[in-house]
Formats: sequence, structure tokens, C-alpha cells
Amino acid sequence: MTVPVVLVHGLRTSRTMWRAQVEALRTYGVRALAVDLPGHGERRGERFTLDGAVAAVADGVDAVGGRALVVGLSLGGYVGIAHAARRPDQVAGLVAAACSTRPLVALVDGWAVLARGIARLPDAGAGLNQGMVDRVLSPAAAADVAAGGFALDVMDDVLRAMRAATPVEDLALVEAPVWLVNGRYDHFRGEERRFLRACRDGRLVVVPGATHLVSLTAPVGFTRAVLGAVDAVSALDGRVPSRPQA
Repeated sequence: MTVPVVLVHGLRTSRTMWRAQVEALRTYGVRALAVDLPGHGERRGERFTLDGAVAAVADGVDAVGGRALVVGLSLGGYVGIAHAARRPDQVAGLVAAACSTRPLVALVDGWAVLARGIARLPDAGAGLNQGMVDRVLSPAAAADVAAGGFALDVMDDVLRAMRAATPVEDLALVEAPVWLVNGRYDHFRGEERRFLRACRDGRLVVVPGATHLVSLTAPVGFTRAVLGAVDAVSALDGRVPSRPQA
């Protein structure tokens, strides 16, 4: 029995963005569960807070047995780091993807100004969001992202929460093994070496050719990295990974 996996999505998306990874993990005999954060997916309409997001991850881990490899991308990566620092008993390992930049106040406030401008558009930015999705993702990845809908009204809450996030300090508290996984062309990888130094047991994986949405733009490479993490933490937990014959 391998360690199960809980997957945490990025900003404005939902658990459906992980459909390719969930299918691949289950094919390889790994129990996998993708969760919706507050304000996203089936939880749209709820207010996003960092405490609420950490609780959503904790509930997901409880649902798969109380201990898991937590995989988060972008916003989900920051939430995964916070969860690992607060709930070490639940974390066999952590894959923190596309989140190797500190959410400094000046950066977050700049994003907030831009987000408020987009929110004033007649369609609240829906057309702009869809255009970006269609431009950077394959049709299959775009369909997976769109399946859960887009949380266009969650930006203020998320950015407010991120002003208080301390990912580097939190990583220093995490005793479980950590994988920092970034696309080669991710604009959020600027401080990956600082993040790696903060880890007690960390390693850095850079996926060639991938951008910020590494799990969607390079799903095969990303999933391989996650499966490697599953095998490593399963061995540490005394579990024998079970893989189908190639």
C-alpha cells in the first residue's frame, strides 16, 4: 500500500485541474483525492482565508486515512506549505509546485491593484481569463481547468490572506521531505534556492519547457515527479510501492 496523495489546486481554478494526475495516480495504484479550497469549485461563495484553506487540506488528508503526500500548485503550494507547518502529523511528504517566491507585501499589493481593475470589466474578467487559458494550455488541459468553473471573485480574499503567509519560515518547520517543483519558465521560481535552503529535507525539480502551470503544461513530467515523491515517502513510511507492470 502506497502513501495516498491529496492535491490542492491553484488560484481561481478547482480540483478538476488535477484530473490527469488523479487518473495517472490511480492507474499506478495510488489513492488520490483532489480538494476544493474555500471560494473555489464547489465551494464558490465561501470566503477564502488561509485558516480555512489549511482546514480544507486537513479534511482531505483525513478522508484518505489521516496521513498523505500533499501536492499543491501555486496558491495550493503556499497552502500546502502552511498546512505542513501546522499539521506535521498529517504530512508524509510535500510537493510544493510553482510557489518559490515569497508573497512580499509590495508584490501582493501590486497584484491586488491589477485584480481590482480586471474585476471592473463588464464581464468581471471572464473573457480575459478564458483567453489566457486557451492561449497557454492544450485543449485537454483547458477543459480540465474549466470543468470546475473559475472563481473570478476570490482575488481580494486570497491576496489579503497571502499578505500574512510566511512560506520560507514555514518550510523551516517541516520535518517531512519536500519537493519544490517548478517549470523552467515559471515566473514564480525566482527564490527557489532560498526556499530550498529553508527545507530541512528538500530537493528541487525543474521541469524542462514548462511554465507556471507546470502540472497542466507538462503533465507527464510533473506526474513523474509526483510518483517519485510517492515512492520515496512510501519507503520512508515502511510501505512497499505497488506499480502495475509496464
